[in-house]
Amino acid sequence: MKIIINIERLALDGLALDARERAALEAALEAELGRMVAERGISPALLAGGALPSLSGAAIEHSPDAGPAALGARIARSVYGSIGAPEPSAPSHPGD
Repeated sequence: MKIIINIERLALDGLALDARERAALEAALEAELGRMVAERGISPALLAGGALPSLSGAAIEHSPDAGPAALGARIARSVYGSIGAPEPSAPSHPGD
């Protein structure tokens, strides 16, 4: 199965990055999102294909000391939370 994720625009309000930092953020975002999709899959609603005109991820906390690669990984986890396969539910009774 081939999955293509195209992020046309990523809004990072109040964060100024130079070209090197943007490249590091993009590489980390791509690597982490790719890893999560490969390991956990995507939402069954998206398996048939299609496009989402926009996506709002969960808010993230970022420390400027962490750097752009760490921010890229956090953004990837936020995006995955909106497109990823649901977590398997835990058994309701121990031993199930």
